[in-house]
Amino acid sequence: MSVTIAKIEAFLVSYPTVGYFKFFEGPKGRLLGRPTVVVKVTTDNGAVGWGQSVPSHRWSYETHESVLTTIENYLAPELMGRDPFDEEAIHAAMNRIIAPSFSTGQPICKAGVDLALFDLTGKLLNQTAAQRWRKNGRANLTLSWTVNVQSLEGVEKVVSEGLARGYRNFNVKVAPDPNFDLELCRIVKRLAPDGFLWADANGGYDEATAMAVAPKLADLGVPVLEQPLPANRLTGYQRLKRQGALPVIMDEGIVSCVELDEFIKLGLLDGVAMKPGRCGGITEARRQIEMLQNAGLMFLGSGLSDPDISLAASLVLYGAYDLKYPAALNGPQFLQGSILKSPIRVVNGEVAVPRGIGLGVEVDEAKVREGRQD
Repeated sequence: MSVTIAKIEAFLVSYPTVGYFKFFEGPKGRLLGRPTVVVKVTTDNGAVGWGQSVPSHRWSYETHESVLTTIENYLAPELMGRDPFDEEAIHAAMNRIIAPSFSTGQPICKAGVDLALFDLTGKLLNQTAAQRWRKNGRANLTLSWTVNVQSLEGVEKVVSEGLARGYRNFNVKVAPDPNFDLELCRIVKRLAPDGFLWADANGGYDEATAMAVAPKLADLGVPVLEQPLPANRLTGYQRLKRQGALPVIMDEGIVSCVELDEFIKLGLLDGVAMKPGRCGGITEARRQIEMLQNAGLMFLGSGLSDPDISLAASLVLYGAYDLKYPAALNGPQFLQGSILKSPIRVVNGEVAVPRGIGLGVEVDEAKVREGRQD
């Protein structure tokens, strides 16, 4: 199929938020909503693909401003005229024009372009993601409800909201206070005794605290501990892994396959909480899932409070690769509105994997151009 990239456009689309989530806070605690950058790629024959970057300034160094300027001033000019099917050349070009630091440079930005190209090529092939990958997968995914509270008095209310909406599994934000965290998990476990209780520290513990709290979390019935230490504390991860109190799951520490391969060889982890938005898109995320499966390690499904297109990418990926655990995709919990013609819906804590070609969803372009979500 002979087509070339003729145009790449980027649009700011910000979603109103509901409830408290620490990563939505701006300077001085001001709530900013959930900004995203929607990417449209058009070929010389008029075919269109849609992607979405989901920067989170309190989670990474990328902002929606940096994503917009990088796409418009660097990635788009570099990719113009290229074959959209040539994944290797496209990613090499993006990584050449925006260089890496420890790992891939601006991976959240590049993810939006990667998703748009995957959607575009899927439409040109008239194939779903599962068909392209020759996977059967599953039609529905179970989701996890996020518990991120500022006081223990708020735990029961947040858990009750999740239960009322049909959720039975919970992921909790922990660190840096181990006493608070243990009581938090104790309360959640009491309110949802049969659910999968996933603790995510976002790199917030020091090594001594993590070593002390991991066995106590295990005693409470917590099955995994995600990103207990900052991503660059490699010897600490080795010691936690050797301790063996809980499976150690990496998140912020894994961007590309290069460090994943190294971290597996060094014995730093038991698995990864996957996020296509974190690692440069669905192309790289799929490779990492296959690396984990080949190594006999866990893959959990997570996200960056993804709406719409980015959420669809996670769903088709996790569905095709038969995710075994509840997915911590909390966009539907914290965000309002949609730019899709048929918005993604959660029913009783479960969501259907999009079945259409490309990324499986249809975008309402008028909403994108106006920056609105109805």
